[in-house]
Amino acid sequence: MEIQGKIKQIDETKTFGNNGFRKREMVITTEEQYPQHILVEFVQDKCDMLNNFQVGQGVKVSINLRGREWVNPQGETKYFNSIQGWRIENLQEEAPQGMPPVPPMDAFEPAKDFNEEEHDDLPF
Repeated sequence: MEIQGKIKQIDETKTFGNNGFRKREMVITTEEQYPQHILVEFVQDKCDMLNNFQVGQGVKVSINLRGREWVNPQGETKYFNSIQGWRIENLQEEAPQGMPPVPPMDAFEPAKDFNEEEHDDLPF
């Protein structure tokens, strides 16, 4: 599965327990009619993937949904869900070195000498 949106928040890496379990959380705000603020966690070696990203950046994150069962001391069973990221990509494409960015469509004037009757040899 994938989530797309802008990075709202990136937390520092936290370490837990004697085994040094590492976790880093980020919040992505989706860009749709009703934006959602989705908490995604990166664990262990995946924490370092966030080092090259910053708040406000548009990203696509590949995720796995995780669920677990826990029985509390009173014998009640509880369920927890988490969203774990395993890949993150920048959505804002950068122009190759030495090439200017492509101007928006409204920067071009419409053709004045267009004739639909002319033969078109393009295959599409």
